[in-house]
Amino acid sequence: MTLSPGSTELTLEPAHQPEETPVPSLAELTLEPVHCRPELLDACADLINEQWPRSRASRLHSLGQSSDAFPLCLMLLSPRPTPEAAPIVVGHARLSRVLDRPQSLLVETVVVARALRGRGFGRRLMEGLEDFAQARGFRRLHLTTHDQLQFYAHLGYQLGEPVQGLVFTSRRLSATLLRAFPRAPSPRPPYKAPSVTAQTAPRAHKGPSLPLPPPLPEPLTSSLPPPAGLPPQSLLEMQYQDLRGCPIFWMEKDI
Repeated sequence: MTLSPGSTELTLEPAHQPEETPVPSLAELTLEPVHCRPELLDACADLINEQWPRSRASRLHSLGQSSDAFPLCLMLLSPRPTPEAAPIVVGHARLSRVLDRPQSLLVETVVVARALRGRGFGRRLMEGLEDFAQARGFRRLHLTTHDQLQFYAHLGYQLGEPVQGLVFTSRRLSATLLRAFPRAPSPRPPYKAPSVTAQTAPRAHKGPSLPLPPPLPEPLTSSLPPPAGLPPQSLLEMQYQDLRGCPIFWMEKDI
């Protein structure tokens, strides 16, 4: 470090200039389940929480549920920077079984380190998990996205229908019982209004009959019909919404 005489400008000599973290090669990346590398749980939780903040304990608990029986969390790892250091977690994705679709998996929590986005790591992560799923006998992947529609379309995904992912699987639970979890309770039977004539109060004297009340107005629909002359909505415009009202797109791909 040198300080120029008569100047307040501080400069660093070339030998002491800070070095940028080298970008790992895509060919050197590996994909491994979280439960096979428990020493990387903390680093994986930090990566996910950088995108979707959540309590650390809750995140670690969720990652700790990963198993070969699904749901299963996969990490995209770069090689060790030094022989003594651990691999660097640069990406993550979660795979879950799909209700009533034994050859399908639901892909969730797809994230790549912010500093490495736009350099092909997302594509490498998706291609790796597709190979992972295909090697285990699965033939279709499902996922949702808010704003990465074009990214997944370039990977071969198409708009599809919503599916129900299974949070857990167990051989002790029958398919009939599992199907009961996502269903809402059966609605109450519709209320039947009593007949007007049956509820007419007795009259002490005969007189002209009262006119029947006017019919009730038609119930308002949740969405107005499209104006005349406009083409029907495309699939891109007929997106679903999450609990916060944000548009969400369901996509799928045969592998």
